[in-house]
Amino acid sequence: MWVKGVLVNRMIRSILLVLLIQILTSSTLQAESVITSPLKQFGFDIGDDYQLFNYAQLVEYWKKLERESARMVLVEIGKTAEGRSQLMSIITSPENQAALDRYKWISRELALAKNLNDDEAHVLATEGKAVVWIDGGLHATEAVGTQQLAVLVYEMVSRSDPETMRFLKDVILLVVHANPDGHDLVADWYMREEDPTKRSMTGVPRLYQKYIGHDNNRDFYMSTQPETGNMNRVMYREWFPQIVYDHHQSSPDGAVLFTPPFYGPFNYLYDPIVMLEVDLVGAAMQNRLAVESKPGATRMRGGKYSTWWNGGLRTTAYFHNMVGILTEIKGGPTPIELPFLPEWQLPSPGIPYPISPQKWHFRRSIEYSMTSNRAVLDVASKYREDFLFNIYRMGKNSIERGSRDYWTIYPERVEAVKAALAEAKSKEKSKEEPRLGIRSRGEPLKFFNVLRDPDLRDPRGYILPSSQPTFLTATKFINTLIKTGVVVHRGASDFVVGDQSYPAGSYVIKTAQAFRPHILSMFEPQNYPDNFARLTGQSIQPYDSVGWTLAYQMGIEFDRILEGFDGPLEELNGPQESPAGEITGVVNATGFTLSHQVNDSFIAVNRLLKSGEEVYWLKDSVDGGDTNHLPGTMYIPRKVSTLSILKSMAAEFGLNFSGLTINPAGAALKLNPVRIGLWDRYGGSMASGWLRWILEQFEFPFEIVYPKVLDKGNLTSEFDVLILADDAVPYSDDDESDSHGLREGIPTNVPAEFRSRLGRVTLKKTVPHLRQFLEEGGTIVAIGHSTSLGVHLGLPIEEALMEKLPSGEYRPLPRSEFSVPGSLLQVNVDSTNPLGYGVRKQVDVFFDNSPVFKLHPEAVTKGIRAVAWFSDWPKLRSGWSLGEHYLGGSVCIIDASVGAGKLFLYGPEVTFRAQSHGTFKFLFNGIYYGTAEDVELETVLSSAG
Repeated sequence: MWVKGVLVNRMIRSILLVLLIQILTSSTLQAESVITSPLKQFGFDIGDDYQLFNYAQLVEYWKKLERESARMVLVEIGKTAEGRSQLMSIITSPENQAALDRYKWISRELALAKNLNDDEAHVLATEGKAVVWIDGGLHATEAVGTQQLAVLVYEMVSRSDPETMRFLKDVILLVVHANPDGHDLVADWYMREEDPTKRSMTGVPRLYQKYIGHDNNRDFYMSTQPETGNMNRVMYREWFPQIVYDHHQSSPDGAVLFTPPFYGPFNYLYDPIVMLEVDLVGAAMQNRLAVESKPGATRMRGGKYSTWWNGGLRTTAYFHNMVGILTEIKGGPTPIELPFLPEWQLPSPGIPYPISPQKWHFRRSIEYSMTSNRAVLDVASKYREDFLFNIYRMGKNSIERGSRDYWTIYPERVEAVKAALAEAKSKEKSKEEPRLGIRSRGEPLKFFNVLRDPDLRDPRGYILPSSQPTFLTATKFINTLIKTGVVVHRGASDFVVGDQSYPAGSYVIKTAQAFRPHILSMFEPQNYPDNFARLTGQSIQPYDSVGWTLAYQMGIEFDRILEGFDGPLEELNGPQESPAGEITGVVNATGFTLSHQVNDSFIAVNRLLKSGEEVYWLKDSVDGGDTNHLPGTMYIPRKVSTLSILKSMAAEFGLNFSGLTINPAGAALKLNPVRIGLWDRYGGSMASGWLRWILEQFEFPFEIVYPKVLDKGNLTSEFDVLILADDAVPYSDDDESDSHGLREGIPTNVPAEFRSRLGRVTLKKTVPHLRQFLEEGGTIVAIGHSTSLGVHLGLPIEEALMEKLPSGEYRPLPRSEFSVPGSLLQVNVDSTNPLGYGVRKQVDVFFDNSPVFKLHPEAVTKGIRAVAWFSDWPKLRSGWSLGEHYLGGSVCIIDASVGAGKLFLYGPEVTFRAQSHGTFKFLFNGIYYGTAEDVELETVLSSAG
């Protein structure tokens, strides 16, 4: 009877539970049935030709959907560069929403893989939900990405078909708007025309991210921009999604969509699981498109996209054991014609399901995007436990590799083994006859042991001594790591590792942590493998940057530790403020010195000059008691107001000032306040935008200068210094590099407020005014390809990377002979030249097929000086190069006198993407050096006293 009663009670409870679920489901369906459709909200269906909503309208819609659906929670992840709220929609079942913090914790625990074993990880994976990130709009003119966000969220909160319900049960979907500022700008620009057929993306007047435009997808290990920081925090410090899907456009001609798998090479630092999972997700996308009769999706070598480099939204994910998915889709609100390319009509591994040429409408792009989104959600749902466990497994692998001796196999090491084998076989060839008919069983294991050279082990960690001159920059460096989820420690007191002592405050990064691939990528040189086309034998140029080692770019000092170590270490919780600086020798000080090696010293210079203080650069080394101050040391004579200003900067920026009881003697440069003009153009220049951001960070006063102002002449009445970014000066007036095509006149559809920005720098009209500016005492800083100005002005220099044709004309070396695409090279520096003050005698520069020069024999007598140059055998520090011997002995930074003025030519972009802090001083020095006065300190200081 007792057993029977128990069974009856269980039956009753089961019936009640079923009824309760039916009631809840019924109420949920009833609630979801009143959800506002995009058509009702916007007045048009998403995907209608010639129609776009802007970000403000999307925010209004998402807020309404949040009120209408229990499946959705809307959160602000931070502010944008222009002050908008950057939103993320969290979508999952109401039951999951109720336990959101628990699932977030599980995702974090599995991703970081600390203090877990496999059994515990399996338990958490069974309980957890797959976390999928889907974004759009990073590149705002790629309108499919922004518009699909509304459709995706609507479908996920309104549909109740079995598949959607399964998604909601198994997956937590993070829908992120990647660029709100750009969305408003571009959508409003497109919709400004009342006649739909006249609507166009052409001619957007400024960058669609306040400073860096398209380069916002190159900022994800540097985190300079607020949007990047917001998204990195969600991905690498809060939610740890297993899949990150980044929508882009446009696909290659002949296709309408690119999906993974990607072509090689992939980075050797990745855990192999992440690349295999990328292929799995890519295959699911391709399969679903084919099942739904959506042809035209290409993959692998059908596109140019790879998985090598770090810094993109989806590529940084690989270095964090996350599946990074990129799609590039055709289309937009204005219909287009798909071209007929015969070779794309044949099914192949690159395009399994070709598409016929046809007129392509926006709605089709949205439909393809929805199919791709659902394919990602489907594979995440079906393999939920696998994705959750595998991210743990990859993190655990990283921890284990960082806890013992481990060797990463680099391409150059494999090539070294091949060379050793070839040499050995050559020696053995004469000693014995080849044995025919016997298949190779591999090579002798002694050659494998070459790959296990103890000196080639991966580091167990890195230590950044707090005693280094560039410690303030080192703090900025470790903050980039912390923002991307890396665990950083600091010495709580002095400690010893091996036979090396380190002072308290030194930073320590151990590699026994889940994001070890990212750490190695930031410290170790990249070694891109040679990649040749099978049929032509020509080198295949890399897709993006090939060598970026951030520790090299930022010029910091660090030690690689090959053995396990520990010490009195404290884990840092979040990005760090600069440690407070000191002012020593205040009593009886006549003035104070400040190191020129510290980038932040220029903040002090700018504030001091703004406050009416005096600043000098000492040309000779000065003995200041315990310190030998190097040439370029900054000297600030003491006034009544000086000490309070120095104290505030020591506290705020961590700068150290040293008092001298006797004014230094000898030659010096007296700095003067400067009026800086930074070139820009209509539509915006990313190179100029990066410079603008850097100048703001270091508090340089400047204003933006457009070509029309330059063409008016009389420039010395308004400016002391002009900065010409990489793309300011053309090689010829026939150069078609103006990306907006606004050549002559004022287009009628450009609003009046932007017409002053139109125009372009020309050799015929602009360069004569630039020459006059120089001759009258102005300073011009020309960067990258704008260094062609030196040739246009007739200086006794010539570009080195040229070949002479039979006709006697010169042309750039072909890429088949010379190419250094986005790599780090070492150059020699004259640190006694004011342009090189504070820079090491050998420094790493970011080189992206940059201009370099040869000086003519008469150059020195005409006031032309080499400040940085390549040795006869240029040293590749990180990345890949072809034909680097052509750089031997060439000059990459020039100090030139033109009339009463100065022209500084920087071939490499010394401020590249705000990453290369190690060469920022070339720019900062150039800004003040040109207008500085040569003085004898004894004379000026005694007269002032």
